[in-house]
This record gives sequence, structure tokens and C-alpha cells, in this order.
Amino acid sequence: MELLAIVFRQYRLPFVIIMLLSLISAGVGIGVIAFINQQLIESAGAPWHVLPTFFGLVLLLLVVTLAAQLALTMLGHHFVYDLRGRLIKQILDTDIETLERTGSAGLLASLSVDIRNITFAFVRLPELVQGVVVTVGAAAYLAWLSPGMLIVTTLWVGVTMLVGWLLVQRVYRHLAQVRETEDALYCDYESFINGRKELALNRSRARQLYEIDYERHASSYRWHIIRSDTFHLSAVNWSNIMMVGAIGVVFFLANGLGWANTNIAATFSLTLLFLRTPLIQAIGALPMLLNAQVAFRKLESLDLAAYAPEFNVASPALDWSTIELRGVTYQYPNQEGRGFVVGPIDVTLRRGELVFLIGGNGSGKSTLARLLTGLYRPQSGEILVDGKPLTTAQDWQHFRQRFSSVFTDFHQFDRLLGPNGQSPEPELLNEWLKRLQMSKKLEIDADRVTNPQLSQGQRKRLALLLAIAEQRGFMLLDEWAADQDPQFRRYFYRELLGHLHDMGVTIFAISHDDHYFEHADRLLEMKAGLMHELTGKQRDLATQDAVSRVSEA
Repeated sequence: MELLAIVFRQYRLPFVIIMLLSLISAGVGIGVIAFINQQLIESAGAPWHVLPTFFGLVLLLLVVTLAAQLALTMLGHHFVYDLRGRLIKQILDTDIETLERTGSAGLLASLSVDIRNITFAFVRLPELVQGVVVTVGAAAYLAWLSPGMLIVTTLWVGVTMLVGWLLVQRVYRHLAQVRETEDALYCDYESFINGRKELALNRSRARQLYEIDYERHASSYRWHIIRSDTFHLSAVNWSNIMMVGAIGVVFFLANGLGWANTNIAATFSLTLLFLRTPLIQAIGALPMLLNAQVAFRKLESLDLAAYAPEFNVASPALDWSTIELRGVTYQYPNQEGRGFVVGPIDVTLRRGELVFLIGGNGSGKSTLARLLTGLYRPQSGEILVDGKPLTTAQDWQHFRQRFSSVFTDFHQFDRLLGPNGQSPEPELLNEWLKRLQMSKKLEIDADRVTNPQLSQGQRKRLALLLAIAEQRGFMLLDEWAADQDPQFRRYFYRELLGHLHDMGVTIFAISHDDHYFEHADRLLEMKAGLMHELTGKQRDLATQDAVSRVSEA
């Protein structure tokens, strides 16, 4: 099994120790059976002094078996802990384009469902290991008692295991379908939770989402999980009954055909009864392990970056003069293979500028923002800093550290960070809390916001405060003022941007607020994926004719 092979490679020494403990456990278990056979069955009128030895062996079996199972369980939980950390680190290191293609529902399903299934598997793994090891040890002991009876018993148990395995294979196929359906269900859950306002206002949409999407996916999940459980229970009960039948076969061979005496038959039966529980537990654990294998392959199928334990946090570069986009293009794929194209873009931004980007919805403004900040890689063309193109992964990583941002779909963090991840400057925070009119709205304790329940406009002010605290040299604001009241919007354009400019921050702001275009040093416009700069008379007319310009885009 691939999952076990990986565990062995990562934890070779602990794994070997656990296997040795399992072998010792199996040996002690067989020793207990042999002791019962020789001292309690064959020896009539066994003396009382054998009882301390017997109870000592039973206690030793308990201790060794428990130690082996606990050690394997702990190893499994260590592996799952490392696996979860590796997965999150890979997500952090993966480019935004790949994560957007995968979707948050798929990633959340992997972080929750797949990790959970692997955890459950390692809880049941000791049962499988114990079952296999004890079976091998018991077979060796039975071969010593009666090779002929062992051959027949082995054939019987072999048929039992073969049929059980065929049933378990059906379990595996249905579990694979269950896992695929879980991704679809997570998408439905996102729609129910994130769209709760719209669904509350439109019960027809809520009904269709529930009846057409959710019920279809939930029914598919139910169908496959019922069949998975059916084949699993069939395998368990088949194995259980066949092991009981093996005892009857043993006594028939011994008494009916004279292959062995009654004592040996009794020992065979006792051993088979001893094996019955580990075998049933092993077969019961198989679906969990198969589920974990499905989960592990699902994790491997995620197109994530290779794992690197270190973060390699680069200090934001302050010594730059120009950032140039030269012939930059980016194309979104669609089913026909050619989607919306942004570019070619040619523009040079100089340090300290206040630049506005305008344009209609769908004109490519947000895509350009992602290209400018290095979140998207150009499919052609290049980005240059002071005339030097970005070529290596390290170049791109360092480039992204120049920017702070507030995108329209920003995530609200509750921890304030200063330069290089340190605590923010208290004077700077207090100054901007007053400017953002949030001194009485925000509660901050040890650099953490303790009352994150804010209105959308206040959340954007908090996001801007977080960006300012980072003290990066370049700030991107994507329609930041869209959720502000008219008074604060005017205050933002006429005063706050000026304060940021005085701090030496280069500002690239996407805006639809035509009344304030005059405050920009430069005015850029996007139309149908192409960008050009408005200067002279074009710029003078931009505010007056903003509506018609957007309608032409």
C-alpha cells in the first residue's frame, strides 16, 4: 500500500521498532496458546503453580500488544500532523492561478475530509498489522502441530480471504466515488453559506439549489456509501462465519478422518478462535485504509507546489525607481481553448506616483492588478524592475514583497503586522486609526483586533490599516472607496491618498469615482483588455464623459 510505503520511508526506525513489537506480541500470543495446550489441556490435573505463569503470560501479552498498537497509532498521528502541515505549506507556496482553478471547495475538502480519513485509517491500522502478524505466527505454530490439517485450513482461510478481498475491492470503488461526490457537496455548502442573503430573498433559487444540485449530489453520496457499507458488512460477516466453519472442518479432519487426536484438534480450534478476532478486525480496518488511500491519491492529484519546509521570507525591497510591464499578456482559458485576453500591456510606473486605473467592468482591470503585483505570471512579455527582468522564482517572490494591497475580495485578518513581520509602530497605528475614524470602533490587544464584526466599509478601513502597518513601498487599492459613504469617500481621495503619498508610498488605485480623477498623477484606462494612458485633453474629458467612455469599453 502506497501510504504505508511513504510512512516507512519517512519513519523507518520507529516503523521497524513497531514491527518488532508486533512480532513479539504475536509470539507471546502463540506462546499463550501453546501453554494452554501443553499445561492446561494435555496435562490432566494441572498443578496450581502453573497459574502464575499463565497469568504472567497473559499480562505480558496485554502489555506488548498495547505497546505495539499505541506506538503505531502515535506514529500515524505524527504522520497526519506532518501531512497536514505539508499540505498547508504547499497551498501557501502554490501560485494564485492554480489555487483559483482548484477552487476553495476542493482545497477545504482535502484539508478536512481527506486528512480526517487518513487519521481514521491510522487509528485502525494497528488492527490490520496485528491481524497479519498474528495470522503468520499462528500458521507457523499450526504447521508444527499438524502440517496436513494446516494445508486444508489454509485453503479454507485462503478462500475466505479471497472472497473477502473481492468484496473489499467493491468497497474501494464506491469509496472513490464517495470522495468525488464530497467535492461537489462542499461546493453546495459554500453556496448555501456564502449566498445565504440572496437565498433568503429568493426562495425559488434556494429551492432549485437544494432540489437540483444538493439533493442530486447527496443522493449520489448516499447510493455509493450504502453500497460501500453493504460490501464491507458482507466481507466481515462472510469472514466471521467462515472462521466458525473452519473449526468444524478441523474436528471433521481429526475425528472423522483420523488426521489428529482430539487434543490437537482442540488446539487448532482454540488457535482459530484466537485468530478470529484479529482477522475480523483486519478485514474491518481495510475499508478505512482503502478510504485513506483514496484520500491520499486525492491529495496527490492537487496541482500544488513542491513541499519546501522553509518560508524564505524576503525583506521588502526599498531601493527601486521603476517597475515596467513590457509586452505583457495574459489569457483566460475557456472550453474552446481561447478566452478573454489582457494585453499586450506596456507601461512604466515610477516610484512615488499616484496612479489611477479606470475602465468598465470586465475590461481587465483586476487582471492587470494581479499581473502588476506578481500574483499572475505573464504568458508573454516580461516585468522589469529598474530595467532588470524577473526570471527566477526567487525574483518573483522578492518582487511580490514590495506590495501591500486591498483587493475587492480581500480577506480580513485580525493580526496587525509591521515591516518584516514585526509588531507595527504604535505611533503609526494611532495616527491612522484617527485618520480612518476607527479609534473608537476597533479594539486592539497585543496587535490583534478583538472585535472583527464590522460593517463592510469598516472592514475595508481595517484592511487599509493592515496594509499601511506593513509599510511596503507600493500599495494597490482595488475600488477601495466603493463601500464608503460619500463624505468619507471624498475625504479618502482628497486627504488620505495625499497622506500616503507623503509617506513615500507608490499608489496604484483602481477606481470608478470620476469626480476624483483629477487627484491622480497619471490616469490609465482599460478597454477590452488593452490599456492606454489618458493625457492632455483626453484626461480633461475623462471626468466629464466617464459614463460614455465606460459604455464604449
